[in-house]
Amino acid sequence: MPAVSRFILLRLTALAFISIYTPAICAATADASAPPNILFVLVDDQSPFTLSAYGNTVCKTPNLDRLAAEGMTLDAAYHMGSWSGAVCTPSRTMMMTGRTVWHIPGKGNPNHENLDRVPSDILDFTMPAIFNRAGYDTFRTCKIGNSYKQANALFKTVRDKTSRSGNDEEGSTWHADQVMEFLAKRDSASAEDPFLVFLGFSHPHDPRNGKPDLLKKYGAVNEIDSNASVNSDAPPLPINYLPVHPFHHGHPGLRDEEKVQGVMKSRTEAVVRNEIGRDYACIENIDIQIGRVLDQLEAMGELDNTYVFFTSDHGIAVGRHGLMGKQNLYEHTWRVPFIVKGPGIDPGSRAPGHIYLLDILPTFCDIAEIARPDSLEGISFRPVLEGKKSLSRDVLYGVYSGGSKPGMRSVRKGKWKLIKYDVLDGKVRETQLFNLEENPHEFLAEHHVESVSTMTGRRPEPHQVNLASDPDYADVRKELEALLIAEQTRLHDPYQLWDRNEWGAH
Repeated sequence: MPAVSRFILLRLTALAFISIYTPAICAATADASAPPNILFVLVDDQSPFTLSAYGNTVCKTPNLDRLAAEGMTLDAAYHMGSWSGAVCTPSRTMMMTGRTVWHIPGKGNPNHENLDRVPSDILDFTMPAIFNRAGYDTFRTCKIGNSYKQANALFKTVRDKTSRSGNDEEGSTWHADQVMEFLAKRDSASAEDPFLVFLGFSHPHDPRNGKPDLLKKYGAVNEIDSNASVNSDAPPLPINYLPVHPFHHGHPGLRDEEKVQGVMKSRTEAVVRNEIGRDYACIENIDIQIGRVLDQLEAMGELDNTYVFFTSDHGIAVGRHGLMGKQNLYEHTWRVPFIVKGPGIDPGSRAPGHIYLLDILPTFCDIAEIARPDSLEGISFRPVLEGKKSLSRDVLYGVYSGGSKPGMRSVRKGKWKLIKYDVLDGKVRETQLFNLEENPHEFLAEHHVESVSTMTGRRPEPHQVNLASDPDYADVRKELEALLIAEQTRLHDPYQLWDRNEWGAH
């Protein structure tokens, strides 16, 4: 049987299987003569502000620049959040299942044993399960651990290893090599079934062990003394750097804030700039590997019919706001980089998007014209990619509840963003309100201190502060707090913040 015909038969079989569980589903289109390929590139712990597509002028990523020039950059893509200090675990599980943060499997989720919240058959409707049934050749290479292990194992080919060394054999090159081998075998076999390739890199997650030549380029070393002087070749401090966060982040003993190799609890200029240099060295190496894969697809004649998605499981601080890790809800960490190239996407286009990472799976189903299971809670952002809409939703909700409870909550609508902290058994209860159009870096009063602005080379404008206590914005705060309550209720957030009753909740 020809490969394309076999694909049609398998997709019809998938429709029949899914319809048993989902009476009301979208019908697949009849024309499956050229089903698209999907290359999904996922990096570990990367802030959007490390890329030139988001304004970075130091870190060199020509292949990602090429993707942005040939596709679309989304300016407001978010991971929904986490109930674990290992933020990657719920984030990657949301991507695999297309489900919201309180509705996914995982023992850290207080709802995980509630079958109304977390159905027992979720595994049957994960990314690899859906695409296997649809006749796709599915392949995965990624780090080991901190994800949805049972779903990962369902890819037809799995080449997982945690590779964070500063060499080709045990670094990012290894992950790219696995994809290159997979593509070469397809090419030699003249394979015609479409593919879904999950190319996950272990970097730039710490330890950020860069290759020697790239470390030198960014003025960094893999081992630095905490008393070291500043290397003038190292990247500058982040614009919103602080030597310490204004209050405790709410997770005592947090590894990312206290035990990162080469950083520990230090936030000196020398240490932070060195760590950013290591970060950039790892990111540029990833970019080189992505270029190899893109070139191979182009040589095979597959690139024009391939959607290429690039993102991260979450952002990360690395010195911003006095923080080092991913356990916060500032834009550098709650947001993720997101670039897509593929058929029907205008070159060089941009959109806010207002998407979550959990929207990836329904979008994959949409572009592949595969019936969408009812278990998926995300929204396909294909209309955004095709320029038919600019936003997938109006309101965005974020959570970090991996430390002391209830934790942090955030909500965004338009230019306004609210963050609330309720941690350390009531010792820290704070509210922040930002106008992201006027204060995109979320400057606080501490950023206005002369010693800090001298170090960063940027003195914020007087209005660029936390506005939560400003009476002129009391109505905005009240509106966002009401939206946060509504989202917590809708999403079955099991925790209540200290002042919720003061907002008028019932």
